[in-house]
Amino acid sequence: MGEIEMASPETVLSDSAVASLRSTVLGDVFAPGQDGYEEARRVWNAMIHRRPALIVRCKGAADVIDAVHFARDHRLPVSVRGGGHNVAGHAVGEGGVMVDLSAMRGVRVDPRSRRAWVAGGATWRDLDRETQAFGLATPGGLISSTGVAGLTLSGGIGWLRSRHGLCIDNLVSADVVTADGRLVRASPDDNPDLLWALKGGGGNFGIVTTFEFALHPVGPKVMFCAPIYSLEAGSKPIRFWRDFIADKNGDVGAMVEFSTVPEDEAFPRESWGKRVYTVAAVYAGDSDDGERILQPLRELADPVADFSGQTGYCELQQMFDTLMPFGQHRSYWKSHYLTGLRDDLIDLLIETSASAPSPNTLSSIWNFGGATARVAAADTAFGDRSMPYMFSIDSTWCAPEDDEANIAWTREYWERLKPYSDQGRVYLNFAGHGEDSDTLVRHSYGANFNRLASIKQKYDPGNLFRFNQNIPPAA
Repeated sequence: MGEIEMASPETVLSDSAVASLRSTVLGDVFAPGQDGYEEARRVWNAMIHRRPALIVRCKGAADVIDAVHFARDHRLPVSVRGGGHNVAGHAVGEGGVMVDLSAMRGVRVDPRSRRAWVAGGATWRDLDRETQAFGLATPGGLISSTGVAGLTLSGGIGWLRSRHGLCIDNLVSADVVTADGRLVRASPDDNPDLLWALKGGGGNFGIVTTFEFALHPVGPKVMFCAPIYSLEAGSKPIRFWRDFIADKNGDVGAMVEFSTVPEDEAFPRESWGKRVYTVAAVYAGDSDDGERILQPLRELADPVADFSGQTGYCELQQMFDTLMPFGQHRSYWKSHYLTGLRDDLIDLLIETSASAPSPNTLSSIWNFGGATARVAAADTAFGDRSMPYMFSIDSTWCAPEDDEANIAWTREYWERLKPYSDQGRVYLNFAGHGEDSDTLVRHSYGANFNRLASIKQKYDPGNLFRFNQNIPPAA
């Protein structure tokens, strides 16, 4: 299959071509100007307003295959929507064919083999609901409306990373529609190079219609630690947290999250509008043990509030949902993997957090280590796992006129953190709007980049799947 010469982004598809596809697929087909098109192109980040030439909302793998063939026949690139939660809005490609998997949300669980088969459009809420019926889970994210596909394919960082690793570390196999319209299986025995590439290589290699995950006993109760301290408490509680979790990275998934207290009756009125940080942690084991072990984190200062307690795993996975409502906020997120968490860096994070131009903006220190760090760099496309922390800047605001100020603040903050970063590597789910894509992709994959480019050449030599953190096919 040779390189595809793409049509102009202004290409207008004929009515007869669209009608022909519509008569074939079981799902819906939306063209510009037709009912449903405007709603179908909306995604989580309200900044994204790209206009695909066509949107195909698939009901199954056969629809996906037809959509890919249609795109190739009309020389149009393909974007893929799972949950539509990616900050850069890669689900929506300007002038291309948007393959929308949001109607494909089925989950099947085999509790005896501890396996789950998950359709490509499912969200983590869908998956957690089915697996927790059997007291099982696989590592997911922090927002339940996030798509399983997008989070997983770029690594997948969540609360269970301490004991069970990243999402990709639990990916057993996948069914993938490749750029030539074939449905192939990626597993240790079938196309193992493709499975390796899917473990962190993003949506570069095809459209995953089904994921197979390994499951682990989790819950029904887990211990969630969440004392909230005023920014005025200074750096001492964060330094304690850093030292406290140093020997617990195999059991505790933790973060320190900087935020602003909302005008909510769950908080004391006198704290509304004040900058704070939450020392959040989840113990990946017996909830009673977790409550005892994590208690010192709740005693570091007088808290503004404390939402700690034993809770159901599904409830834990939905706790942050209200912070990230679908389609209501404008967002620009960046990240760095950090080489450490020195005292001067903690001071810098506290100082800069106080200057965020939007009260909706969050920023977070995530601990790594444990099961995440035990995977060798060459074992997955994700690459090196030796970084002890990640820092994310999750800038979120409401008004379009505030775009420039919030993006500029985020980028300046990100630049200030480079001296503390792991050679400029970033978590590619938090990589701005893709404007630094080429440099960030090469740095983040490191020694794995050339192998990924060769696999891209094998499965997508024409770069049909280019609306992502793109890996160009090897020459």
